[in-house]
Amino acid sequence: MINWLIVKWHSYQFKLALKQGKFKKAQSLLQEIERSGVKLSWLEKLYQQQLKTEQSLSFYRQEVGHLSQRLQDHTFKPNLEFINYIHKCFNLKESDRFLFQCTGIESQIFTNLELALVEYLETEINKVPEQICCQEIAQAVKDLEGLKQGIDPQYNHRLSSHIYLLKYFLDNIYCSYLAWFLIYQQNLLLKNLKILDLAAGPGTVIFGLALLLSSTKGFFPLQETQIIYYSLEQQADLQYRGLQFWRKYIESLSTPINAYCRFNTINLFDYENYAVKLPIHFFDFIVISHCFFYQSQQRYDSHQIYRQIFERNLVENGYALLIIQGRKLFNMYNVPPSENLDEEGWLIQSFLEELGLKLEWYKYLTSTGKRTPKKQGFAQFAKDNLPPQPHLNVLRKKYLQQKYPSNYAIDDYVILAKKA
Repeated sequence: MINWLIVKWHSYQFKLALKQGKFKKAQSLLQEIERSGVKLSWLEKLYQQQLKTEQSLSFYRQEVGHLSQRLQDHTFKPNLEFINYIHKCFNLKESDRFLFQCTGIESQIFTNLELALVEYLETEINKVPEQICCQEIAQAVKDLEGLKQGIDPQYNHRLSSHIYLLKYFLDNIYCSYLAWFLIYQQNLLLKNLKILDLAAGPGTVIFGLALLLSSTKGFFPLQETQIIYYSLEQQADLQYRGLQFWRKYIESLSTPINAYCRFNTINLFDYENYAVKLPIHFFDFIVISHCFFYQSQQRYDSHQIYRQIFERNLVENGYALLIIQGRKLFNMYNVPPSENLDEEGWLIQSFLEELGLKLEWYKYLTSTGKRTPKKQGFAQFAKDNLPPQPHLNVLRKKYLQQKYPSNYAIDDYVILAKKA
């Protein structure tokens, strides 16, 4: 009888506590009622369920908080001051949600790189006897002509790799720099980063990342950074020149990048013989920059190999970073470049499906602010609006008889994806 009265009293006090907003007291009284073993009223059951829900939510919030903290500990937390600095340097203008116009540059970092490249190329070209130098350059230029039609050079001439560095290297690094910046801006750039670079050429991907990290000086520290970079490239001399220049450039930095680099010379299509050498589920990012084929059979075969590498060698939540020239993407599907976003979305989706990937995001980076090529007046536009390459321009006039000034230009899709 006394117990029954006590329970009734607790139930009355419980209702009163809820009415008065005294939730801690209500929780304590509910615990007393539960211990008595009596059947709970509908109100007591409802409040009991609410407490359990709140406890679950609190647990999940803590878990999310812990995961977020771990993510912050393992990635470079986006620094708003640095982000604004890069946007200002590169004069990044978001024309629509998928397009950035880029007409600027981080001048100090890229000027130092340009000067180092000019010094390196002059030293190397001067090793060629003067009486055959012009002939070697002409042969190298002819070897590289096919690049505009998507045909791979043979790199079978003494200066083929040097002329490639002279004509294309800086623009590709410029694009790589911005691609890594976009990844950093999304809080996805890891402090301990493992990269596999497929068909890597002279290593523009690692150069772009190194330059971006160098730009962070004065904004945030890099002492905990460690990069493992694994390069696969068929052309031994092109790869060697990239490695040679990488060592020279890295040593010149006031704050060297802590990077372990491994350069492997392989035939991309000889997958069965090099697959076992690639560590399984190891790489945080697998990058393909400007190595997508026009020819349908080559494209099919390479995409099948890329699919296997993504599936086998990416970590569970790893990313594929794809960089492809805008005109090439449209041409691969026999579609003329246009400003139609639905058509662009279809192209990106078709492209990723061939590679066994699903889209995270993409950006089109362009100098002109348009997807359609500027048919007339681009040289004047570049001269008036785009960052110059004054030191490299001297070499291009000297060795290539180039008549127009050299400027940085970009026309590339940067696509981030995951395994489908």
